Amino acid sequence: MRKIYLDHNATTPVSREALDVMLPIFKDGFGNPSSVHSEGRAARVRLDEAREQVAGLIGAQSSEVVFTSGGSESNNFAIFGTAFAPDNNKRHIVTCEVEHAAILNPLKQLEGQGFQVERLPVSRAGRVDPERVKNALTDATLLVTIQHANSEVGTLHDIARIGECVRNKGILFHTDAVQSVGKVPIDVSNLPVDLLSMSSHKLYGPKGVGALFIRRGTPTLFSPVCGGGQEKKRRGGTENVPGIVGFGKACQMAKERIDRGELERLTEMRDQLWEKIEQSVLGAELFGCPDNRLPNTLSCGFEGADGDTLLIALDMEGISVSTGSACSSGTGMPSPVLTAMRVPVEKINSSIRFSLGWGNTLADMDRVVEILAKAIQQNREKSPAYPQAGSID
Repeated sequence: MRKIYLDHNATTPVSREALDVMLPIFKDGFGNPSSVHSEGRAARVRLDEAREQVAGLIGAQSSEVVFTSGGSESNNFAIFGTAFAPDNNKRHIVTCEVEHAAILNPLKQLEGQGFQVERLPVSRAGRVDPERVKNALTDATLLVTIQHANSEVGTLHDIARIGECVRNKGILFHTDAVQSVGKVPIDVSNLPVDLLSMSSHKLYGPKGVGALFIRRGTPTLFSPVCGGGQEKKRRGGTENVPGIVGFGKACQMAKERIDRGELERLTEMRDQLWEKIEQSVLGAELFGCPDNRLPNTLSCGFEGADGDTLLIALDMEGISVSTGSACSSGTGMPSPVLTAMRVPVEKINSSIRFSLGWGNTLADMDRVVEILAKAIQQNREKSPAYPQAGSID
């Protein structure tokens, strides 16, 4: 039985190319990049090469890339670094309701210390209105943090328009781009963002490493990790050289895929998956923005079915999907993203997220729909709320 992995928004497998450049460093390239001897200098060279690769994926200068332990630390760095910056005396932050927990939870902590956080609502498609952001800005606003792409429904926010509104007010703008980097083209040289978060394991690199883009000229941030002055005194601690090198290679591979136009193939697979689901299952509903969406992400619900039951049925057939964000699963609470999008609870409980990857094929989509339709029909037959089978003959 061929395994079909469709949970790439939770994490991706480490690519062969990334693994191949990491293994020799684990074995022989153990030098500390802060050391001046030959082993240390060799590690520094690899670190600098990786920084260039990461910067190249997003159109940044290498000096604007600060390595971290992952997307959560990058988001925390952006938020706490701005809030507690040496010259900051403002206390108002603007965000939206569908942000990742790595944004919302640090903001809750800041509220406990007297900061005011304004959480803007989103549309039924999961998008925040740039005009709402503009109207929320005040003289006390120190930071706006709006995600680029939502991990659960794939909706892309208009961060170009939002960024222009924020820049005109002289306010710092951060975007959590963990889900979008490597999946859609990003060029920070033309994008009005000051801070941008990235994560290696979302784009076929290893876990435990990420980066924060800090635009040149951004005021000095408070450093949540103080140590020996690594990363130009912006983030202390000896760098994870093997992980960073793997991250760099993964970014290089992602840029090559984007340049080759492979995003179109991913989009075609996603759209064919949804088209075949619509043809095979009555009562299927798409969640998120139909047009402005990650090319690999499909979130949908199935009337009269239970999402957890469907997930288990698919898993038993070797198909891995999600019922929402992996970082918030297991809470027993309805998806906060779909709740913010005003999706009724019964539809939230029927939701499944398919997040495709480079290794998936159109044949995979056919098998997924076949298994899914059978699972939904069986689930509905047992549901008193849905007495008739929902599959189309």
